[in-house]
Amino acid sequence: MDNLIKIKDVSSKYSITARTLRYYEDMGLINSTRSDDYAYRMYDENAVRRLEQILILRKLNISIKDIQRIFSTSSSEIVLEVLEKKVQNIDDEVALLHELKDIVLDFIREIERVDFADNSDIKLLYGKAKELETQLISVDYIGKPSNINRLIEITEKLDKKIPDVMVVRIPSFKAVTCGDQPWGEMFKEGGYMYQLWQYCHLYKSVIFDCFDFLLTKNDKAEWICAVKDDVTNADVSPFKLIDFPGGLYAMAVSIDEDNESIQKVEDKVSRWIEGTNFELDNSSNVMFNMPYLYEDGRDTAYRDIEKGLGYKQMQRYFPIKLKDDFR
Repeated sequence: MDNLIKIKDVSSKYSITARTLRYYEDMGLINSTRSDDYAYRMYDENAVRRLEQILILRKLNISIKDIQRIFSTSSSEIVLEVLEKKVQNIDDEVALLHELKDIVLDFIREIERVDFADNSDIKLLYGKAKELETQLISVDYIGKPSNINRLIEITEKLDKKIPDVMVVRIPSFKAVTCGDQPWGEMFKEGGYMYQLWQYCHLYKSVIFDCFDFLLTKNDKAEWICAVKDDVTNADVSPFKLIDFPGGLYAMAVSIDEDNESIQKVEDKVSRWIEGTNFELDNSSNVMFNMPYLYEDGRDTAYRDIEKGLGYKQMQRYFPIKLKDDFR
């Protein structure tokens, strides 16, 4: 017992949470011990040394999956492979950033000759940037025409970095549903989405101050809205009530609603999932919603948020589950 360190002392010494320590243990990276006279986890010298190795590798942005590979063998072959791959990724990104810097500097020299007029607030500059982007792609560039295509290539490659992904557990809830509907019927004026909103007084918040979710189903979709527990079918007729099972989701944010932005986020989240111990849960649907405040009425409040941000924000939820090997 004298050589064992309490979990709270390890947490304090290395400035990490007890939750993180338990996670590393759940992932098989470190081991703890317990005794009959002490209910909490304790760590011996070997576990602490292993923890120090984990923290160094995490500082280098080495994934948990790769750390598991490193610790699965006593040879240096795997760790060298992982670190060499990391160095190559850094070199590739540095090279792209240097090239991007040169292109941006060239743009600056050309744009200095452009008159953006007096009303150059953020929204106007955003619109002007969109116009400039279209013009640069469709017409010859004053400076170096080859820069345009290369700029697009570079930004696309840099954009392949994995976005911030939050794993969330959506609780089960009672919901009113419009059923599977064609996309076009869903969003048109007076469509199913608008009809559902007439029941705002029955709704309740589920996650991130949102009460509704749109479930994608190939060429159709289903809009569901969480309602209070005492709501009955008679309250929402002609729509129906369902019990949404909830579950574990990988959540990421996309801005605006163009198909290209949505597809990029989906591709990035898929790559993120591949690097974890999760996999897509095909028994559930991908879904999304948008943040809003509805104290002053849902539609008005959402327009206020959109106006303040300057764009639409969409939260996309991808159903996930642990791979069989990690259950």
